[in-house]
Amino acid sequence: MSEQVYHKVDNRHPESLELEELGLKWLAEPMEKGGAHVVRVAASGHGFLDTELIPSTAITSEAARAFGAALAFTHAGGADWYGQPPLGYSGPGYMGRSRLDLIYEDNRQNWGEFFATHRIMPNLPPALANGSIDNSGAAILERLAQRLRDGVFDVPEPELVKSRAARIHGDLWTGNVMWAPSGALKRFPRLAGRGASPDQSLPKVVGVLIDPAPAGGHAESDLAALGVFGQPYLEEIYQGYSQVSPLASGWQERIGLHQIHMLAVHANLFGGSYGSHTVQLARQYL
Repeated sequence: MSEQVYHKVDNRHPESLELEELGLKWLAEPMEKGGAHVVRVAASGHGFLDTELIPSTAITSEAARAFGAALAFTHAGGADWYGQPPLGYSGPGYMGRSRLDLIYEDNRQNWGEFFATHRIMPNLPPALANGSIDNSGAAILERLAQRLRDGVFDVPEPELVKSRAARIHGDLWTGNVMWAPSGALKRFPRLAGRGASPDQSLPKVVGVLIDPAPAGGHAESDLAALGVFGQPYLEEIYQGYSQVSPLASGWQERIGLHQIHMLAVHANLFGGSYGSHTVQLARQYL
């Protein structure tokens, strides 16, 4: 029987699928040490990518806690600098249909400078053009960007991350975690998804990462992104994470700050109320 796969085609931007393939493999490396499950690449070529079809089921509180712990080990895979692409990739970055800045040489930027310059502000011109953000809203984002560049919000990575940046998924909204019966997953490393509990059995349901926008980033960005569009058992994910890799003090107050990037991307692509929501969140950090 032939393997069941999810077949993705992009002839207009074939490099986006190359980035996705390399990103999946990059995020999969920490599975050997307990990192979260990552969908397996089955085949690839110019303009197409096949990934293993993941059976879907409902999340449970146990699955959420285990996923949080495993995600901490994924982040601990690390990156040498903010914006670093997966090894071997030299093309443009993508987050869905939006371009995403990747940094190919270490420019020694602190996190706030990177986040302002390469994540929030590139989305402002298109959001102004589509009318979702007006000049007064742009001024608020520019003030926040300056505070970020000044390092006001720079804090250490979570405890398990020993490198300057974490290895992040980069687009970790709720739709990019598939919840699958653990018994249906085959050919994964033995420690995949086990976090800090290598001798314990996997829960009956595990979270599987799909569709990344991979780069070196701050681990808090992935955690914040999970809550942008609602994530069942989100607090349990946070608990599982923080139990194995404690976060810097005040991380709960920074969730909205990290969410500004994803909302700004949506203001860029879709306009409408995403722009006002972006500005509203930004105002809270002035």
